[in-house]
Amino acid sequence: MQKGAIVLDNGACVEVRAFSFIKEIFDRRGWPFPMEVPLEQECTAAELAEKLEIPPEKIEAVFVNGIIRKLNESVKPGDRVAFVPPGTPGPYRVILGIVGKKE
Repeated sequence: MQKGAIVLDNGACVEVRAFSFIKEIFDRRGWPFPMEVPLEQECTAAELAEKLEIPPEKIEAVFVNGIIRKLNESVKPGDRVAFVPPGTPGPYRVILGIVGKKE
């Protein structure tokens, strides 16, 4: 098991990654990368960020299982989640589908 990983007995968790400024939050808190986070039931990406105490203004987009999603969309146990901060260069925002995905 990774240092800092938290796994429930039933194995219900999500794999969480973060990039750039959000990754710095992980580093300051001594969290592993990626990090396994307990999640017994479905929640939104915004609720997961709140559970992790990641300030919402630090998140521009979220990938769930490799697909860009809105923060109010569902995350389920077993999913892979990646939080992306503001500041991704313009052309990449369009290519990745980040434009208009915050809410």
